[in-house]
Amino acid sequence: MTGNIFDFSERDGDATLERLHDRLTAAAETAGLLDVAYRTLETPVGTLLLAATPVGLVRVAFDVEGHDAVLNRLADTLSPRILRSPARLDTAAHQIDEYFAKRRTDFDVPVDLSLTDGFRRSVIQHLCDISYGTRESYAQVAAAVGHPRAMRAVGTACAHNPLPVVIPCHRVVRSDGSTGQYVGGAGAKSALLELEAA
Repeated sequence: MTGNIFDFSERDGDATLERLHDRLTAAAETAGLLDVAYRTLETPVGTLLLAATPVGLVRVAFDVEGHDAVLNRLADTLSPRILRSPARLDTAAHQIDEYFAKRRTDFDVPVDLSLTDGFRRSVIQHLCDISYGTRESYAQVAAAVGHPRAMRAVGTACAHNPLPVVIPCHRVVRSDGSTGQYVGGAGAKSALLELEAA
């Protein structure tokens, strides 16, 4: 302490910034100015970014996607009014924790599918019908959505699933049983399939 009233420890400064951020977030939420809230969550497949609009969970992103890049795309696509606001995502985070602890086999959170449309949306909606612990091939998904020859397009739709883990694109595999590609990486896809098989 030097006697200067403006001397703060780094911890005091961090606590002050956190309080100011909380006040800003609460004020933005109350005024209807918080269009996209986000938080991160540590999981067995890495740190996930969770983002939600007032409608529901809009994005789940893996580390490999680059969380800052994902937030920038959300700002460009949905709204620049984005703030870290974990409270809006507490239920989703809790359910994801339960999933990884093998206490949950499906998710019961509102979702916002505004980041997908057309054929891709029909694929994303079908993915919700693939039960925990089961798998479908790209060909089976293509047939289920009424486009039996569109296996490659199904793969592209899965790769652009805005809500991986929560909407289970990891349950879609190649016809020969191999896992295929995954937005979170091959290791993450295998880990999710093994979790559900155990």
